[in-house]
Amino acid sequence: MRKDHLLTPGPTPLPPQVCEAMARPIIHHRTPQFQAVLKQANEGLKYVFQTSGDVFILACSGTGAMEAAVINLLSCGDTALTIQGGKFGERWTEICRGYGINAEVMDVEWGKAVEPGEIEKRLKANPKIKAVFTTLCETSTGVSCDIEAIGNVVKNTEAVLVVDAISGLGAIPLATDAWNCDMVVSGSQKGLMLPPGLGFISVSPKAWKLVNSAKSPRYYFDLRAAKKALDKTDTPFTPAITLIIALCEALRMIREDTLENVFMRHKKMADATRAAVKALGLELFAPAAASDVVTAAKVPQGIDGEKLVKTMRDTYGVTIAGGQSELKGKVFRIAHMGFIEEFDIIAGISCLEKVLAQMGYKFQLGAGVKAAEEIFNKTVS
Repeated sequence: MRKDHLLTPGPTPLPPQVCEAMARPIIHHRTPQFQAVLKQANEGLKYVFQTSGDVFILACSGTGAMEAAVINLLSCGDTALTIQGGKFGERWTEICRGYGINAEVMDVEWGKAVEPGEIEKRLKANPKIKAVFTTLCETSTGVSCDIEAIGNVVKNTEAVLVVDAISGLGAIPLATDAWNCDMVVSGSQKGLMLPPGLGFISVSPKAWKLVNSAKSPRYYFDLRAAKKALDKTDTPFTPAITLIIALCEALRMIREDTLENVFMRHKKMADATRAAVKALGLELFAPAAASDVVTAAKVPQGIDGEKLVKTMRDTYGVTIAGGQSELKGKVFRIAHMGFIEEFDIIAGISCLEKVLAQMGYKFQLGAGVKAAEEIFNKTVS
């Protein structure tokens, strides 16, 4: 018998309260009872998104919400600027091109954050750009971007700013309205502490102008239909009832804790993880722009990165993530988002040390755990 630990950047561990909510008897969605649930969920989402605008709940993954953003804003032949600094920045480009949209790509070195000034230059050089697609946290590299600064650039143009906050929402700061984000998309299985299956999308007044004029094919993800339904506290199609009930519980927990405390807890987990990694003599992949969502570290020379992740998971029950695409086998990623606390991190670092030692990597056993505990002990209230 063993206890498993989930330290991946989605899905993340589920609080017992969320599991209990999903075990409740199903209710019908065209009823006053579900309307009350939907109203509660929307109010909670506005709090987490930090917006007074509309937030829609979609029965899909975060990628579905990304696709909804593209097709509701743009038409075939339109031009968009997509920021590619990792696997999920590339996804914006792929979705745009799938709908015949001219994706003007800005490549950013993996492990670094985009410079807002470079976005400004692109927008000035090409006034045909109607939307800028970027990420809050590039999960594949562990990099956070300065969305506030990017929003200050885009707000002065005709373009709208669309942010992939799938891994960052509810884990690191994102002020949708104050930072001039016109669309923010997210998913349920990350900082919101739910299973996969829900996508979320916020829409600003500036974005609604494009939504109402876009010509891309859309039906299930048509936000105009979603808006008509939401105004009646309803959904246009059958919602994921059980997940939305659980969403209310997760949002209640976040509001009770407050966003400020949630962000501080994530920072503490990130600081401890990074301190542990460095104490083991390992190098952070993105030291200058490291996110409080997930820590990416380089696999040491002579160590099989894929075997490291596999052994931790299959032998000891500690699941972390490996590298994606060009980083496959070269980095490992330890997530510290959602329902994760100090001893989850300690267990993860301890397992990392155990497997690294078994694989022949030389270091002072216990150094990582000690460094993490020192961070946690500094922040005891």
